[in-house]
Amino acid sequence: MIAAQIGVAAPCAAQTGLNSIIPSIPAVPVTNHAGCYGYAQGGARVTNPVGPQNINTYPASPDGALGQLTDPIVNQISRHLATVGGSFSGTELVTVLGGGNDVFMNLAALGAGLETPTQAVTAMGTAGAELAAYIKTQIVAKGATHVVVVNLPDVSQTPFAYSVDAQTQGLINTMVTTFNAQLASGLSGTNGVLLVDAYTQGRAQTANLAQYGITNATVPACDFTLMIFASSLVCSTSTLIAGDTSMYQFADTVHPTPYGYRLLAQYVAERMALNGWL
Repeated sequence: MIAAQIGVAAPCAAQTGLNSIIPSIPAVPVTNHAGCYGYAQGGARVTNPVGPQNINTYPASPDGALGQLTDPIVNQISRHLATVGGSFSGTELVTVLGGGNDVFMNLAALGAGLETPTQAVTAMGTAGAELAAYIKTQIVAKGATHVVVVNLPDVSQTPFAYSVDAQTQGLINTMVTTFNAQLASGLSGTNGVLLVDAYTQGRAQTANLAQYGITNATVPACDFTLMIFASSLVCSTSTLIAGDTSMYQFADTVHPTPYGYRLLAQYVAERMALNGWL
């Protein structure tokens, strides 16, 4: 949607591959694609290379058998710079959104007794500060002049969070707001950066569902009983729950539906227009 508004083709995936050990999901060789600049990867964190469903989380986490690459954002930036000669031209629109997978991995560490709640919150603050530093030193300082940074939506308002106790929900919110605070602080006053507040906008959507056309914000649109595992990654039109899910907010327990992503894209476009970038 954003690509269409600025008159360019949607970016293709810069890297594909899968280290799956699931018999019904064959492994795919890791391949870098010339001329493709979509670096986002499922499970990717800010700095740590081991994210959700990475093979290195298996067998402690059965979902690790999927073998997502989870190449972190810091590496994604480095790969782009290596591809284009070490700098941005200043004509690109650079979009950055991360931190969600750091939430899930820190929650997993907490559940395994490897972290305390305080350590989980601190780790999220560190991740937010690191992301801000990467944007300033490896994107803006390398010549980018139009960088849209979307902060972390409120993960405590997802089907995943609704399934846990109130204390854990509160912890999740604190983890998210700590990350966002460090990200905002680190980027404050940085020319060429537009920080989009998806956290506040997402909470507004949850509080006013009808206003945004959302018909359900608590139940995933995907039917997990029809899927290999409970992730929108393997969800399709043939694995949806009964009824009209076209305006549901969530596809699985944490990821938006196409409609949910459309709402985010519309908000980003609105903020870009107000900033004179559209």
